Amino acid sequence: MIAHAAAYEYSTIDDMLKLAEERGEAPFLILLDNIEDPHNLGAIIRTANLAGAHGVIIPKRRAVGLTATVAKTSAGALNYTPVAKVTNLVKTMEELKEKGLWFVCADMDGEQMYDLNLTGPIGLVIGNEGEGVGRLVKENCDFVAGIPMKGQINSLNASVAAGVLAYEIVRQRISQK
Repeated sequence: MIAHAAAYEYSTIDDMLKLAEERGEAPFLILLDNIEDPHNLGAIIRTANLAGAHGVIIPKRRAVGLTATVAKTSAGALNYTPVAKVTNLVKTMEELKEKGLWFVCADMDGEQMYDLNLTGPIGLVIGNEGEGVGRLVKENCDFVAGIPMKGQINSLNASVAAGVLAYEIVRQRISQK
């Protein structure tokens, strides 16, 4: 007999918002729009932890869940970073907007990230490795952030883009104090 168990127990968005409140910080959530590579998810969870994000939100379908590979790639961050699984990312964003969050998504055609005000309660949206942020999710974002690129190719790995934007949020929060 073989038993299958999740590598980690999922949290709730309310737990994430409570964590922000306990820390006396504006909520900072990372939402992932159909990330399929477990290494990307693990790396993003690790970055979320180090950047002080209060949690990571993933969709129930068409995306990787919390596997052993994700746990290993997170280098232990999965033990400290809440991850919630939701049925509908757009509906979740709408509910979080009612609680005062603003959303910024990564897209190569967006406004340069350095020109955006990314302080306050914010949700950072990172899209799928191949197709980026879905149309409906992108339409529900308040800002579309572009990361300046100087090379010959036109996109970053999803986990790298998440790291770059997460730390721009950190930089702006630090300089605001």
